[in-house]
Amino acid sequence: MTTQRAGGASVTARRVGYLIGFVVNGILLYLLNERPGWREVPFLTERMTDVLPLINLSLLVGAAANLLYVVQDAAWVRSLGQIVVAAVGIAAAWRMLQVFPFDFSPYAFDWATVARWVLAVAIFGSAISIIVEVVRLVAHAGHPSIGGGSARPRGAV
Repeated sequence: MTTQRAGGASVTARRVGYLIGFVVNGILLYLLNERPGWREVPFLTERMTDVLPLINLSLLVGAAANLLYVVQDAAWVRSLGQIVVAAVGIAAAWRMLQVFPFDFSPYAFDWATVARWVLAVAIFGSAISIIVEVVRLVAHAGHPSIGGGSARPRGAV
């Protein structure tokens, strides 16, 4: 029988999702750093080298978190992992705003403003995510099976 939390996906479905997340992060790392590489993107400047380490770290942390979730699907582990992933994501997005390695001058539309807004929304959303996950982590304290990781099938007492 498949383990499922109330109103949620089965453990198997979540683990498949975690594996997909791991693979997507790996593909993004490859595309960004190897082939075709970030230099092939026409609106990225050489200043990208100033933010690339944090972007790579963000993708690596996301990949590692997804692998961890495959092995340990407890809610508190996922909350803790999401806090770390979001914190590294904030650092990367903040650095992108500081460095702004984009050159949208060839375009008629004001893409620079759009990019700044997208980065600001990403930072804000990630900060909210950290707050939510801290609350969940506190709620999970002493109840490691809440929200997943339970060995009981749905409806079992």
